[in-house]
Amino acid sequence: MVYKVIGLMSGSSLDGLDIVFVEIEEKGGKWNYQVLNTSCVPYDTDLYEKLQKAPELSARELASLDAFYGKYIGKQVNAFIANHQLDYKVGLVVSHGHTVFHHPPYYTTQIGNGAFIAAETMLPVVSDLRTMDVAMGGQGAPIVPMGENLLYPDFKYFLNIGGIANISFKSEHAYDAFDVCPANRVMNILSQDLGKAYDEFGENARKGNIMESLLDQLNAQEYYWQTFPKSLANEFGTDVIVPLIKTFQLKPQDALCTYVEHIAMQVCEAVQQINRKRGFSPVSEKIMVTGGGALNAFLVERLNVHLNPLNIYVEVPDRQMVEFKEAIIMALLGILRWREEFNVLSSVTGSSANSIGGALWMGKS
Repeated sequence: MVYKVIGLMSGSSLDGLDIVFVEIEEKGGKWNYQVLNTSCVPYDTDLYEKLQKAPELSARELASLDAFYGKYIGKQVNAFIANHQLDYKVGLVVSHGHTVFHHPPYYTTQIGNGAFIAAETMLPVVSDLRTMDVAMGGQGAPIVPMGENLLYPDFKYFLNIGGIANISFKSEHAYDAFDVCPANRVMNILSQDLGKAYDEFGENARKGNIMESLLDQLNAQEYYWQTFPKSLANEFGTDVIVPLIKTFQLKPQDALCTYVEHIAMQVCEAVQQINRKRGFSPVSEKIMVTGGGALNAFLVERLNVHLNPLNIYVEVPDRQMVEFKEAIIMALLGILRWREEFNVLSSVTGSSANSIGGALWMGKS
């Protein structure tokens, strides 16, 4: 079977809406894909602020934003289809939505109402990919491991550095994945003190110095000592980590440098937690690193410094993969939902069973 799908991803770093048109083929249980078109639509200041402040809204206001953002996504999909002359070629749209609340095992909330996307595009839409897993007692995150397992069989370790960094590990008998630490969302906030939206290539962090006392307090956060499965809400970065960093009144370069070191150390600790649990001793393994943080050359260097002694070596794929891997995987998860096959792994999230996550909205038959 060949599926032509638009995958959509809005990450917690709030850098925009990732759109990918991908052809995915399943043949004899093996999956392959080809990316045909991509786009990243930056959020204007008004929408950025609305999404950033979404957790503070009343129930009525949040419901309104959910519908508004769904219409916005639908309009962006329509523009993407028109720009790339994809009329009558797209069979399915799959949207992750924008996470506002994430508090398993009680609830998780991604806005960007799928019904409104379907009404705008008049295409079948899959949305709300996490809620079923949370309802079954899971973390609802990470959900990308199923896609990694099917699309990238040559890697054992995966690291995505978005607003939150998350790690995956697969072996013949197990699949583990969990959120490691806040990442780009925190670094972007720190970069604002330099008048920058983000620290391009990590050049400002490279100019700074590590503040050991801050690093110690960052690494001492209770979350890092919890066993996995586990996942993080965006508020941990914005409401706990950023205020902690600000109390030290550091130069922005020093704050960035210290936080880069924190991320690298926590990734290293996450790898060691996995290896201890699985009794795995890498001889020479690659870790695929994607997400916006993979473009931070200084962070990649620090990751290598900490991971190479464990015989794990960072591999950053081509830029298209770095930027659109999660949108590609969303497309695949939507196909699995369409086929009524499992797309979320209980071994990853801690839920009571594998599940078929996602609401299906039919724009028209």
